[in-house]
Amino acid sequence: MKDNDSIFSFKYYGRIKLKLKDRMDERGLTRSRVADYVGTRFEVIDKWYNNEVERLDLDLLARICYILDCEVGDLLEYELKKTI
Repeated sequence: MKDNDSIFSFKYYGRIKLKLKDRMDERGLTRSRVADYVGTRFEVIDKWYNNEVERLDLDLLARICYILDCEVGDLLEYELKKTI
């Protein structure tokens, strides 16, 4: 990227992939159980589980990391390649 280029001049700049489903499945945890543990609604965890989150709640991310005993990088992944 050149100094005078804008991120908006690119057609595809990647995306952030949520990996909560993988972590939960490894531990045998349900969405209901995780929602109860972190103190949020099932629908919120369901969106995280299905990689449908548009904006991250950093406090919720911290609570999920605490409950799953993992790092932020274990739950978030930057993908550059186009997956459409």
